Formats: sequence, structure tokens, C-alpha cells
Amino acid sequence: MSATTTPDADPRAPWERFAWVMGAIWLPFLAFPLVAAVRSDHHVLARAAAVAAIAAFAVLYAYAFSAVTRYEDWHDAGRFGLRALGVLVALTVVVALVVGVTATGMTTFLLAFSMFSQPLARSYLLALGWVLVSAAVVAAAGGETSFFVVINVGVAVLTGIVRWIDHQQGGHDRLRRELAVVAERERVARDVHDVIGHSLTVVTVKAELAERLVDADPAAAKAELAQIRSLTREALAEIRATVAGLRVARLGDELAAARSALAGAGIAADVPADPNAVDPQHRLVLAWVLREAVTNVVRHSGARTCTVRLGRDRLEVVDDGVGIDGAAESTGLRGLRERVAAAGGTVTIGPADGGRDRPGAGPDRPGTRVEVRL
Repeated sequence: MSATTTPDADPRAPWERFAWVMGAIWLPFLAFPLVAAVRSDHHVLARAAAVAAIAAFAVLYAYAFSAVTRYEDWHDAGRFGLRALGVLVALTVVVALVVGVTATGMTTFLLAFSMFSQPLARSYLLALGWVLVSAAVVAAAGGETSFFVVINVGVAVLTGIVRWIDHQQGGHDRLRRELAVVAERERVARDVHDVIGHSLTVVTVKAELAERLVDADPAAAKAELAQIRSLTREALAEIRATVAGLRVARLGDELAAARSALAGAGIAADVPADPNAVDPQHRLVLAWVLREAVTNVVRHSGARTCTVRLGRDRLEVVDDGVGIDGAAESTGLRGLRERVAAAGGTVTIGPADGGRDRPGAGPDRPGTRVEVRL
């Protein structure tokens, strides 16, 4: 037994555990046929049979009411419910042979059980049927015990509303579960994209550098290859942690990784070393943003310089590369926007400050500025 398990622990859902209460709450109505059976003028054996039938009816009703909640599908529950309902009807007939029209009170139980043991449409039809049966019996008896019909109408309306709400709640729960699955898939896809995109970009840059150095400086090339090996191991560990939902990006680590990635790509980097300028509640989101923005600078910009600026609730990444005018937004940028939007922030992506008029910028190098505010 685990430390978190107690002898009284019950894994069943509350509705499954306590559904018998919904059945038992109607049992006092059996007092009418029970009293009638005891006071009947029939032979004592007939009266005993009627009392036994009422007792069996009560036990089966409470048990069946609870048992139907263990089925995950209404159609499976309905098949069991119809069998139980058949036995309950037979017991009702036995009682009716002794107590007469007073047995009409037992149709209240048949109605309630039908409503909670069958698929929605069938439950409504059966409930209507029991109301009509009780009305017909009372009418044939000259209106005696007509209050049973009123009770059945009230029970039909009440249980019908409960079933409708339960049906709507079931649809809502299914939709919520589906949306949760979709959101989790998008999270994993976004995280894996960020991890793989960044890691492969850095590996590609270092592999190209190692290729250039292999003849001119074998020792440096060997060092680059060792870093590639280390990066691939880290990426594999990050992917595993991401799939498990355990990975957390740290802003300090991402700042160091940004400096390394930019330097490896031959881009002059102005990256702050201290993440403390950022409010702690924003560091996780901005760490992911920094990773994606720097990956795009290394992969697409052709920039010579890149500057990262931090604020209490903001991050800015500016490069002097070719810009993104007219380019389709990548999967990474869409994921970046989704992360920031989920955190209640905004993303602005456009030309670097000054655009083509910026000092040192050429006609084909407006640069790119990515700013996130939370």
C-alpha cells in the first residue's frame, strides 16, 4: 500500500458510490402498497407474497439504481436496465393482484428507474408511458388514488430535467477533454519545435565551423565537434523532458545560450548576462521567446549584429539583417505568439528601429525587431 493510500480510500466516482441514495429517496412511497397488502382481505399467504414482493422490489430497485452507474455507456446500461425493469414490473403485477389500484404507487419507482437507466430518448418515452399507464389504471378505478398520477407527472418532470442537464454536462465534459488533448498536443509540438529548431540551428552552425577548421586548426575543429556532441545530448534530454511535460526554460540559461549561438554564427552579440531585470513571474515565458527569436536571427537574418534588451515586463531582440517584410510567419513565430498571448502579453514584430533609414542599414537590410510586453 502506498503512502498516499488509506484503508477508507474509494476510487469510484461520487455518483457511482452514492447513486443508491437517488433510488432510496423514493422508497417511502412503498408504504402505500405495503399497508394495503397488510390490510388486504386476501388469504394470509397472498398477503405474505405481496409483502415479500414489495421487499424484493425495494432491494432490487436500490441495487439496480446503483448498478447502472457503473456502466460507461448508456446503451450498455440500458440493456441491464431493461432486464431489471422487467423483473420490477413482474413484482409490481404480483402486488397489484393483492392490493389492486393502490399498486399504482409503484409506477413512480418504475418511472424513476426508467429515466435513469436508459438512453435519453428512450427514458423520456418510458416515463411518458408510465404516466399514461398510471392515468389509465386510475381512470379505470373511477378516479381513486388519482394523486398517484400527479406524483408521477411531477417525478417525470423533475427527473427529465435532471437527465437533460446530465446529458448536456456529458457533452460539455467530452468537448472539454477534447480541447485539453488538442491544447496538450499543441504544447508538445510547440516545445519540441523550439527545442529541435534551436538545437539543430546551433549544431548546423558549429558543424560548418568545424568543417572550415578541420584542416586549418584540427584542435579547434575537435573542440567544436565535442560541443556538437554535448549539444545533441542536451537536446535529446530536453526533448524527453518536454514530452514528459517537465521541461522549464530558464532565462539565465537562455541568455548564455543566445550569446553562444550568436557567437558561433559570427554575429556580434550584445546580450545582458543578468536576468534579474525581469520580473520573476515573466521569466519563463520570456526565456522561450528569447530562444525562438535568437534561433530565427541565426537561421534566417544574415545579420552582423544582434542586441537583446530586457525590462521588468518586456524583452526586445533587434538585428541588422534582411528583415521579414513579406515573409510568411514561421511555425516558431506562431508558437511564440501563442505563448505570449496565453500569458496575457503582446508581440510586435517589424523592422528594426529606423528600418532602412537606420545608420549602417542598406536597402536590403532593414533589420528585424521583436518586442514582447507582458
